[in-house]
Parts: sequence; C-alpha cells; structure tokens
Amino acid sequence: MIAISPETVAYGALFVAGVMLVKRLLTSRRRLPLPPGPKGWPIIGNIFDMPQEAAGGLIYLNLFGQPAIVVNDASIAAAMLDKKSVMYADRPALVVGGEVAGFNQGVGLMHYGDRFRESRRMMHRHMGSRSSMEKFYGAEELETHRLLRRILERQGPDGKNVPRHIRLTAGAVILMISHGYAVKEKDDYFVHLAEETLSNFAEAITPGRFLADTFPMLRYVPDWFPGTEWKQAAKVWRDMLYKGVDLPHEYVKQQMQAENAVPSFTSMYLEQGKLSEEKEVVLKWTASSIMGGGADTTVCASYTFFLTMLLHPEVQKKAQQELDAVIGPDRLPTIKGRSQLPYIDAIVKEVFRWNPVGPLGIPHSAGEDDVHDGYLIPKGSIIIPNIWRTLHDKQTYKKPFEFKPERFLASEKQQPETDPRELLFGFGRRVCPGQLLADSGLFITCAMVLSVFNIEKVIENGVQITPKPEFVDEVVNHPKLFKCSVKPRSEQAVSIIKSVDFVGD
Repeated sequence: MIAISPETVAYGALFVAGVMLVKRLLTSRRRLPLPPGPKGWPIIGNIFDMPQEAAGGLIYLNLFGQPAIVVNDASIAAAMLDKKSVMYADRPALVVGGEVAGFNQGVGLMHYGDRFRESRRMMHRHMGSRSSMEKFYGAEELETHRLLRRILERQGPDGKNVPRHIRLTAGAVILMISHGYAVKEKDDYFVHLAEETLSNFAEAITPGRFLADTFPMLRYVPDWFPGTEWKQAAKVWRDMLYKGVDLPHEYVKQQMQAENAVPSFTSMYLEQGKLSEEKEVVLKWTASSIMGGGADTTVCASYTFFLTMLLHPEVQKKAQQELDAVIGPDRLPTIKGRSQLPYIDAIVKEVFRWNPVGPLGIPHSAGEDDVHDGYLIPKGSIIIPNIWRTLHDKQTYKKPFEFKPERFLASEKQQPETDPRELLFGFGRRVCPGQLLADSGLFITCAMVLSVFNIEKVIENGVQITPKPEFVDEVVNHPKLFKCSVKPRSEQAVSIIKSVDFVGD
C-alpha cells in the first residue's frame, strides 16, 4: 500500500480547488451580456425611460436596481416560460399588494410551492378540461340569457349601463360555479365585495404604483409617518379581501347544513368529509381565486366585443347571417353548438387578440440564473411577457391592428393564423386555470347577443357618433365607457329575451 502524506493531500486538494475555481471564472454566467435595453439613469435606472416600442425579442430594464426582462417574442416566451416552467414558476414579491394587502394568498400572486400546486390541482380537476366544464354550461347560458333581458329593459341612455350588466352577469356565473350562490338582481353584497376587491387588486399590483414594492424596508416605517397612506389603504383592501374569501365559504357550509346547497366547486370538496384546517384554508382561497381570475377577464372581453361590433357593422351582419342560417329565429344558441358557428368562434378569437385582457400578464420571476440566446437572465429578475406585442406581431398576424375574424378561418387561399388563446392566457406553471371558462363565457355572450340584438352607433343631431377605442391604463385592459344603442332585431327576439326570469321574480 502506497503511503500518501498529509502535505500531498493538501496540495492535491488545493490543485483541484484551483482548477474548479478557474473553470468557474472562465465559464461564469456573470460574464455573459445582459439583453439589450435603454441605458437608464444612475440609481433609478429605467423608471422614466421605458421603451415605447418593442426593439427586440428581449429587453433589459433596470428598475431602481431590480432587473426586469420584457419578453416581446412568442417563441422566446415559450422557450423560457413553457419549456423551463419550473425555473420561471414563481411570482415577484409585492410588498403592498402581496404581503400587506394579502393578495398573495390567492392563486394569481401566490409563490410557487406545495400550496400553489394543490390549488392548481383542485382547479384543474373541476374546470381544467372541456368535459369537466360541461356541467357549467347551463349556468353560463342561463345568466347570459338574463344579461339579454337586463340590456333590453335597463341599458340606460346611450348604453351606459351595459358594462354594469356585464359585470353582474360575470359575477353571477362565477359565484354559482365557485359557491353555488344565486346573485340578487339588485345590491347583491357578494357581488359588491367581488367588484371592490377586483378594483383594489388592480390598483395594488399596478407596476410602479407604490415605492414600497421597490424598497421593501418602507413597510416598517411607522403608520403616522408622512407618505404612508398606502398602509391604511392596504389594510382596508385586506379586510375586504378576507370578507370576500370567508363569507361565501361560510354561506356554502350553512347551505350544506340546511341541505339546500347547490353543487359547486366548494361544496364538492366539503362533501368529502371534515377537512383539516390547512386544507380548508386552501379550499376557500382557491374558490375565491376562481372569482377573482374569471370575473374581470370575462367583463373586459365581453365589453370589448360590444365595442368591436359597433365599430365593424359588416362583421356583425356576417355573424348574424350565420346565426340565422344555423340557429334560426326561434331559439337561442348554446355552447355545445359552437362547432356549427365557425364565424362566431372566429370573432371570439379576434376579440381576445385585438384587445388582450392582460396586455402584460402578471410577471414571472426567475428562480435561478438562466441563459437565452447568449444573454444572461439573472436570478430574481422580473419577467414580463408582453402579450399585447406578441398578439400584434406582423410576423404572426397580417395587418395586426385591424379587426378581422376571417384571419382564423381556413380557406383554399390561406391557413388560419395562430390561435391567440395559446398566448393570451399565460405560460408554463402560471397558465390561467380558468381559461376554458373565460372562452366559453365570451362565446355564449357573442352568440346570444348577436342572435337577438343589433349593436348600433348613437345618432346625435342627425350625426352618427363613432367612438374612439380607448382603454383604462391598468393590469386589465378594460375599454372606457362608450356610447352605443342596443336594439332587439325583432318582436320575436323580444319574446325570447323576456322568457327568462330573474332571481326573486
């Protein structure tokens, strides 16, 4: 046996360590360049010089020292966020909206981990496939029929009440699905809670809205200190959020105890027997996330549909011709008949593409250093998928700023363009779990509304008023209120519309 001295072992270890260190230095990812981006200013970085136009597939921004990567290309988004889904599964930490207001308890902002995976499993089981969605078609069709009656009877001057009716309808559908709750026609408290919470959420996660999200230590500044009004606002938001989570959940438990519960997402899991405290917390926050994620999406897309029909009467007429030929004047369309209405289906896709609900989505976070196309993506970077840009890319869509449902119809002369739903609903582990609900909801809204109504421009002093498409500057891209006139197509249409009752009639 050969004897090895301690000195030899030490020198050998130092040699190996040295080789590894040299190799690490030579191959260090930190030597790689960052993606291109505007130069920025000392300390504040690119806060005041955000690029207005997409200048490449990846853009690097420095936001007060926080690295952010804007992804402008669909193939890059797929390569990073889909193919490396675990690496990019987390969300950035938000002090105000997440930790203080509590929105990080919901699936949308929840950090990636066991609880997130459990919530996603629960949602997928209940609404993750078209077969599992079929049990909700009746609720969607009933509430959309009620939407028709609301618009017929109470659209208001120049259609100003239409968005309010859309919001009520979206809330009614989702509260029925999540908690088996039938909303009241007027002043429903659960709908009020949901609407206020969604409004608070949009404000709480607006990029750059709160300095504390950039400098987390500001959360420890005393409440009385000047400039901490956000603390009081976040506490109000938190109280309302928790009411919106707890009260509908308790409603289901009370209804089950009285043996009056309508089958729902919540009742399905409660029926399995007594849940642990931890499991019940996951359940009620997951049910609340269905409400939060689905309602705003449906409202935005549905009101965008009204706007596009107003601006494009030729599209409206062509859709009505299809409905008249396939459905006829005696009944309303159904979700199961979607395959027979390819032009309506194309309108749905084009509405989603033309005004994507979440133009920048909700940012991801890089869990570790990554490299794409030779560029370093530093660990902890905020990853912003520019969904609006990918859905208006001239390389993917011909004349992308025009509203043209025909782009999604196959013919001898063309193949359908890329389905926008592949990009609209997010990427990887963060793809929207309620996308099928949003899709079927928009379809039945488009089909039912056009089967019985004409959406027309308002005439003032003998002149048609053509609205300018304008949108709110928030996380969800809602159209601003516009003037319109929604008129029944015939007396028979009026009879069909009035054949549905409201809750409490």
